[in-house]
Amino acid sequence: MATLGDIGVAAAFNLLSAFVFFIAFAVLRLQPFNDRVYFPKWYLKGLRTSPASSGAFVRKFVNLDFRSYLKFLNWMPEALKMPELELIDHAGLDSAVYLRIYLIGLKIFVPITIVAWAVLVPVNYTNKTLELQLKNVTSSNIDKLSISNIPLESDRFWTHIVMAYAFTFWTCFVLLKEYEMVASMRLHFLASEKRRPDQFTVLVRNVPPDPDESVSETVEHFFLVNHPDTYLTNQVVCNANKLAKLVKQRKKKQNWLDYYQLKYSRNNAQRPIMKTGFLGLCGQKVDAIEHHEAEIKKLSKEIAEERERVNKDPKAIMPAAFVSFKSRWGAAVCAQTQQSRDPTSWLTEWAPEPCDVYWPNLPIPYVSLAIRRLIMAVAFFFLTFFFIIPIASVQALASIEGLEKVAPFLKPIIDMKFIKSVIQGILPGLALKLFLIFLPTILMIMAKFEGFTSKSSLERRAATRYYLFNLVNVFLGSIVAGSALEQLNTFIKQSANEIPRTIGVAVPLRATFFITYIMVDGWAGIAGEILMLKPLIIYHLKNFFLVKTEKDREEAMDPGSLGFNTGEPQIQLYFLLGLVYAAVTPALLPFIVIFFGLAYVVFRHQIINVYNQEYESAAAFWPDVHGRIIIALLISQVALIGLLTSKKAAQSTPFLIALVVLTIWFYTFCKARYEPAFVRYPLQEAMMKDTLERAREPNLNLKPYLQNAYIHPVFKEEDEEDEFDFKSENESVLVPTKRQSRRSTPAPSRISGASSPSLPPEVVPEHPERAS
Repeated sequence: MATLGDIGVAAAFNLLSAFVFFIAFAVLRLQPFNDRVYFPKWYLKGLRTSPASSGAFVRKFVNLDFRSYLKFLNWMPEALKMPELELIDHAGLDSAVYLRIYLIGLKIFVPITIVAWAVLVPVNYTNKTLELQLKNVTSSNIDKLSISNIPLESDRFWTHIVMAYAFTFWTCFVLLKEYEMVASMRLHFLASEKRRPDQFTVLVRNVPPDPDESVSETVEHFFLVNHPDTYLTNQVVCNANKLAKLVKQRKKKQNWLDYYQLKYSRNNAQRPIMKTGFLGLCGQKVDAIEHHEAEIKKLSKEIAEERERVNKDPKAIMPAAFVSFKSRWGAAVCAQTQQSRDPTSWLTEWAPEPCDVYWPNLPIPYVSLAIRRLIMAVAFFFLTFFFIIPIASVQALASIEGLEKVAPFLKPIIDMKFIKSVIQGILPGLALKLFLIFLPTILMIMAKFEGFTSKSSLERRAATRYYLFNLVNVFLGSIVAGSALEQLNTFIKQSANEIPRTIGVAVPLRATFFITYIMVDGWAGIAGEILMLKPLIIYHLKNFFLVKTEKDREEAMDPGSLGFNTGEPQIQLYFLLGLVYAAVTPALLPFIVIFFGLAYVVFRHQIINVYNQEYESAAAFWPDVHGRIIIALLISQVALIGLLTSKKAAQSTPFLIALVVLTIWFYTFCKARYEPAFVRYPLQEAMMKDTLERAREPNLNLKPYLQNAYIHPVFKEEDEEDEFDFKSENESVLVPTKRQSRRSTPAPSRISGASSPSLPPEVVPEHPERAS
């Protein structure tokens, strides 16, 4: 069991590591050849150019202005200078609201830490329970600051109950104000946002088949009949996954060709040679340039054939389409209402913005989505609960006793004071962190298999599962494996009625492990985040081997994005730890506060200078953030109830049950009051924005803007050459159809169930739009 000295050594070690990372970052960011790595966002916006260097050749690579090194921490105040409104304009609402999660952590835990240390620490420390009554249970000095040090049936437990109420009310107050603020920010952002295709577009799924018409014609007829005043155009969804795969392969081959051509230009004496076998390690030796030119030619032919197949094969067209409207109001009505008497057909939802669409999942049949999600739910259940076994094994090995048992020859080294402190203070958290390194990738693959059609929804689903995994394995699994199993020898030797009492004392003892985890995953992780060692290495490798032009250099920059699917669940784990241990072991709280403070400054810097968000969801993820903090509150209250019951303070349980009920009521109130702003778009706001737009641009024609907005990326290069039809929106539009019974009669439609307007005998044939 780690002592205060061990925790102090670990804290000093991690702070020193973080400081070294900050120093390294401060030095690397000042070098001219690293400028595109640490400030890529400004390059992508066209507001920054490569640092001009004159004089000595070395100045092109090394900053020789030694005065700039004296201000190596000036990036911190610079990161805090940009006002929030300017930050929203610069990086988007998603990024600004993401930062508010860290700010909420500071708002919640700074007052809680002060109160807990002023009230609970003296109450806990002025007892001798662990020294006098439980000498046979492993404990540490930190446990003397916790609730474990209070004797059974003590009146001092009322202090913890009062503090639990105070912490809950304060947390709920902060959450209420933040929910209100973020909801207001979202509505203001949507009202002031520039025109975007997704504001006018709806994704329609499960289009019923019609033997007489194509999917595009069926969609157009249905919406011209049922939304005659607002329908504008549609773009059907096609299965271009194979085509996209071929294009990706050609791009990869082109990169290798560029590499070998650049290599040959630097050394004309010898043509580059490569092997055609596995990873270039075996197989026949060939001329690398000629080989890749032949491969690219072959792939180009396959791409042309596949493009032709997608354009002409009806089987490549899926029963789904992006339907665009003349106004935001029309799109809102369609997206938020049922379109057919059959609730399983003509399903509508807001279309993601074009850059947010995850194209590989659009061709998945809608009827298979429920089965896919059931399969992934079962797979996630087994992944979560069977992961406890290896985590328990890792936690057992990451201890002094575990290492001495597995490797007894290391005992002389392990017994050294410094090594022992490092093992007890750092190794458990580091082992768990390394064990979970591939988890986000696995969860994202599972989310993609489920068929979500936007990158934002993929990240939110992966984030939900990552959070549940952390809750079960990192939190509950570490407590059970780390405390109950650690005390197994004591349980066996004592009577059955003593076991609940020992568990009640042992559970808070895992605070030392979570302190080390916060330092390793939080402090050191944040410092590593700003150093950006991996992007730095990858950029310079690309710059050396592939870059020939300025365009190549821009493509070599990979600023990345926030990574909501990994970042937000990790933040929620710290909320959970802070709230659970606030009334149990307040010694953990300062480590939480330091994490939120460091993370806020670092991620503000990254959002301003580095990250280039792939999409903008207008903070649609906030209800998830709010709900998970409420779950953390409920878990902390239930844990305290169980702990007090084991301390024979069951008479206080009704007071804490009332607190649980109040917390659930608060969650339902916030859900009913604020969540609609995140799932529905008010028709009043849509009409207001449409009216203002028509007043500013009375002759606006949206069709050229929208008709190719949702074309598949592999077709965009070709479609940019197409000419738009700039006819007026007010021009009379006829409903084209191939049904014989409807050429001259308003017979009811089998698709819409409504009458269509009469058509003249002669209707100009519709030019078939190429499928996207």
